[in-house]
Amino acid sequence: MLKAERALYVLERLQELYPEPPIPLQHRDPYTLLVAVLLSAQCTDERVNRVTPALFERADNPADMAQLDAAEIQAIIKPCGLSPQKAKAIRRLSEILMEEHGGEVPADMLALERLPGVGHKTASVVMSQAFGVPAFPVDTHIHRLAQRWGLSSGKNVAQTERDLKRLFPREYWNRLHLQIIYYGREYCTARGCDGRVCEICRRVYPDRKHPKKTRKA
Repeated sequence: MLKAERALYVLERLQELYPEPPIPLQHRDPYTLLVAVLLSAQCTDERVNRVTPALFERADNPADMAQLDAAEIQAIIKPCGLSPQKAKAIRRLSEILMEEHGGEVPADMLALERLPGVGHKTASVVMSQAFGVPAFPVDTHIHRLAQRWGLSSGKNVAQTERDLKRLFPREYWNRLHLQIIYYGREYCTARGCDGRVCEICRRVYPDRKHPKKTRKA
């Protein structure tokens, strides 16, 4: 298969498997999504979803969150890991939203990336899932799958993101990001598939004889 043929097959097969992929992080609005995505760094979505109800019961908007001590936030989010840094970031970004954005999450990539604890991937998720703006957030798992499927040879997630954006039309980016995540969790896991096991890997590279060695993100 040529790269374009692999991309078309991946797009069509994922659409068959996950026609309407739900957003995995529970949230109520752009602010609670932003906090949940920040918490998901080096943590599973399932664990984040167990933690955020207690956090949002205490404060589910920037005004209330900014009034909490970082220590109180940290005590609630501790199961997510990296809790000292995440607590400080959540409190400070809430203050900035109040001071500079009228208490609203800005629908602007650069403004989001300037917030504490918010990198490019987190900002991309918020832009796509909260505001419907085409974005293609790439984490280490999507990075790995893109290499297994011959869609990118990127040395890092930034390069992989650029490759995927060139391959797929903008109108598919938001949905495809989620579809790849769900497929990866179900069929093409880090340990469950080495590039020769799952349906998509076998289809796009039917003659692959050895495990696919992927570049670290």
